[in-house]
Amino acid sequence: MASLDDIFKAYDIRALVPEQLDADLARKVGSAFAAFARSPRILIGHDMRPSGPELVEAFTEGVTAAGVDVVLLGLVSTDELFYATGALDAPGAMFTASHNPARYNGIKLCLARAKPVGIESGLAEIRSTVESGQFRVVPGPERGTVSHQDVLAAYAAKARSFIDESVLKPLRVVADTANGMGGLVVPAVFEGLPFDLELLYPELDGNFPNHPADPIQAENLRDLQAMVLSRGADVGLAFDGDADRCFLVDDKGQLVSGSTTTAIVAKAMLEKYPGSIVLHNLICSKTVPEVIRENGGTPVVTRVGHSFIKGVMAETGAVFGGEHSGHYYFRDNYNADSGSIAALVVLEVVSKAGMALSQLRRPFERYAQSGELNTEASRPGAVIDAIGEFFAGAYPDAGQSRLDGLTVDLGDWWFNLRPSNTEPLVRLNVEAADRAACDAHTREVQALIKERS
Repeated sequence: MASLDDIFKAYDIRALVPEQLDADLARKVGSAFAAFARSPRILIGHDMRPSGPELVEAFTEGVTAAGVDVVLLGLVSTDELFYATGALDAPGAMFTASHNPARYNGIKLCLARAKPVGIESGLAEIRSTVESGQFRVVPGPERGTVSHQDVLAAYAAKARSFIDESVLKPLRVVADTANGMGGLVVPAVFEGLPFDLELLYPELDGNFPNHPADPIQAENLRDLQAMVLSRGADVGLAFDGDADRCFLVDDKGQLVSGSTTTAIVAKAMLEKYPGSIVLHNLICSKTVPEVIRENGGTPVVTRVGHSFIKGVMAETGAVFGGEHSGHYYFRDNYNADSGSIAALVVLEVVSKAGMALSQLRRPFERYAQSGELNTEASRPGAVIDAIGEFFAGAYPDAGQSRLDGLTVDLGDWWFNLRPSNTEPLVRLNVEAADRAACDAHTREVQALIKERS
């Protein structure tokens, strides 16, 4: 068995197939999850990666051998799977490696109503069971059954329920689904809406022949930006491989950051649910909590990562939560994230505003950001501690937070430095009043990191 240290991540299971993740391991994880979930049935879906069907079959064997029924959802997006666990009130397993290259696959697990299973909320226990090799196996007649269910139409209707279709304008929309699950899901979500939708790379192909399904990387948006301009589109949408993340491109072909999208959607949700709590992770722009307060809401900052955000949403009753990385969470979607719902909300905002997205976005962009910058470090924790000590000495009045890594707020600029969950890297995000200041402070912090790495 491959080292489980390399496979069990903070939020999910993800690895190379078949070198690290194969049918045998998938079967063991299925057995372990069946024991952990303690449910009479488990929902299973997969994305378009070629290794998906074999891994699903093995996982199903592990689940049914433990006496638990399986409902196979077939090809689904991750947000569709999360929706199904709420609508059908059952735990779920999604086979996907999201934006990773074709040789990878993985398993995202959750309990009923999309309750997350991360390393601190069950994944460590599942790993221990896999490691022990102690699995429950029931006699043949008592084994679980296998059935099939298609939830796409129901999920699409759920996504559309977040908007008022009567206010929508006939906007021209281009969606780059990057040969990922958006090619199946996005047309269903947009069905019946008055948008002129054109898809780029809609064919499901887990080998990603056109470009990686990772919209956070600017080079993967070039084809979408070019098509938005050539078609005179109002909005471009870029989805990742499992279609739970969505990034926007405006009518000028310019990327809209995850922070800006979070602020736009937060304002819209507060108009519908006045006085609500809205979450944002700690690397979102300061604009986000400012917009939340300006619109009568209460901002709450969270750690990065879906398992943390979903937990805080459940605790606080927040109506919405956003991450700079393009994940957007909705209370009325079982606190789960959905790129499709966020896209529809923005299109509703553009329709009601009667102005181009390139104009509408301006009040939501008040500062300059570095984007996430990675630096190799053999001991990320030690580097972060050293940077914290330096700023505590050099800037004793600066605020410091250890909610997630190190955040230092120096008033007119701030930065966050976090360790990678999977690699020997530190991740830096900087925000300042303008581009020149942001670039200067970024160089300053990067130099300190390199000195201490």
